[in-house]
Amino acid sequence: MRVTFWGTRGSVPTPGPSTVRYGGNTACVEVRTEAGTLFIFDSGTGIRELGLHVSRNGEPVNAHLMLGHTHWDHISGFPFFSPVFAPGNRLAIYGARDLDRSLRDVLAGQMHYTYFPVPLGDLRAEMTFCELEEGDFQIDDATVRTHYLNHTAVCMGYRVEADGISVAYITDHEPYGVLKDGLRRGYVHGGDRRLIEFVRGVDLLIQDAQYTPEEYAARRGWGHGSTDYVVDIAVEACVRRLALFHHEPTHADDDIDRMLEQCRARAREANSQVEVFGAVERETITF
Repeated sequence: MRVTFWGTRGSVPTPGPSTVRYGGNTACVEVRTEAGTLFIFDSGTGIRELGLHVSRNGEPVNAHLMLGHTHWDHISGFPFFSPVFAPGNRLAIYGARDLDRSLRDVLAGQMHYTYFPVPLGDLRAEMTFCELEEGDFQIDDATVRTHYLNHTAVCMGYRVEADGISVAYITDHEPYGVLKDGLRRGYVHGGDRRLIEFVRGVDLLIQDAQYTPEEYAARRGWGHGSTDYVVDIAVEACVRRLALFHHEPTHADDDIDRMLEQCRARAREANSQVEVFGAVERETITF
């Protein structure tokens, strides 16, 4: 299995000299199995470069786009994903079942002529839409599991298992319970416990760690995670590697470096061997 980060930023793209190391494009992660099954997690602005990359050899593109949710930073790159303009390509789009509108209508809405020159109906690729609830299902050689997250909109987390490897994609998500000392001591909210079990033992956990603990205290209810919480989830779930993801737009590369050091120190204090790193745009991890 191979994992490539094409967009690592949260909320809004942040190009510029202070974000060149970790990247400024919004959420998009490619996961490809040994058999060639292509998963794309979210279609933030990072999906534009991914589309150019997978189209270079001229072969048909067959991909599975797994949307965590449909807030702007997670879908704004979709109209610029070049494979959807080419006949012969196939794209299956998955997302959580919403309360008031279909997944297709949401993506078509951002491509209304008021906002974009090409409507969804004019795209040439074959597209299918699948609205999900919690459960598990098979896509080619991979097992996909889904899990509702704690966000301000209906939001889905994913776990993909193939080739003897497991990867979990958890963004945007904030703690269910608020504990002064984190998840290691005392009562753990049932929602947090369910998430721990969902990601238990994965080889790679990609999780929203947008805020420091101090920042989260002032932004509780905004639907994003804090570094201490994310490390505690990884430690409690005995995951192998943890990628801090959905970087805060106001955080420069040096800020993320400092957050990483704090996370690694927290893991060491818990006697955990989890490897903690910051998701870097265009970085590939091969298992």
